[in-house]
Amino acid sequence: MTHTFSAPAKLNLFLHVVGRRADGYHLLQSVFRLIDYADTVHLELRSDGVVARVADIPGVPEAHDLTVRAARLLQSIAPAGAGVNILLDKRLPMGGGLGGGSSDAATVLLALNRLWNVNLGRAELQQLALQLGADVPVFVFGQTAFAEGVGEILRPVEAPPAWYVVLTPPVQVPTAAIFAAPELTRDTPPIKIAPFSAGMGRNDLEPVVVKRYPDVARHLEWLARFGEARMTGSGACVFASFETEGAAREVLRRLPETMQGFVARGLDRHPLYDFCAG
Repeated sequence: MTHTFSAPAKLNLFLHVVGRRADGYHLLQSVFRLIDYADTVHLELRSDGVVARVADIPGVPEAHDLTVRAARLLQSIAPAGAGVNILLDKRLPMGGGLGGGSSDAATVLLALNRLWNVNLGRAELQQLALQLGADVPVFVFGQTAFAEGVGEILRPVEAPPAWYVVLTPPVQVPTAAIFAAPELTRDTPPIKIAPFSAGMGRNDLEPVVVKRYPDVARHLEWLARFGEARMTGSGACVFASFETEGAAREVLRRLPETMQGFVARGLDRHPLYDFCAG
């Protein structure tokens, strides 16, 4: 029997780089918002202890696949014989700042936590998720979150209902290279969580990416004609928020043939939010 699960994308409503640790990791502040545009993860349980990916993903060796790594990480504390075949339907662009790989890994953790009867609580599962990458815990956290540290210190916040137009420039932006850029500012003053509103802040990585990737600049400029446009994560995707689906779809309807994008609704909870204890 195959079990099918959604792995939703995220948007960074803002992303501030507020410092840098001695080990080189950057200290961030951001608000993560999940949206209802997603990859799909198919899991087929097996009882021989084998974790296998059943279809290739171009450019991603199985040993580096976060879904496989997530399953093997959880398998280390699962009942004997726990195994799984993993099939991933990719919809989210790689190198787009939508968190696709991290979300896929979190969905595997959340689903197998239930299917393998591991039954970890959310905090424990977030600790495991952090071993896979800084963005993975927020998908396990599973709700709109104010993030600090390297992205692992999470607090729930409320964001107003919103529809987003998300544009997908035809480039992959390497996160590590953007964070290593000498021109990146790393001293944005930290903000308090109390006065947060979805419209405040900026993305400190955006000027670096726009300078290096003209396609991102072009998409931002076009979308900014219709509202406040911003890059998510380290790019390349850009987005703008609208109050109604109709307004968002009208903007997408005007999209030039040389650009691609989609409309998505903001989610308050991850589809698998209830797959682990609070």
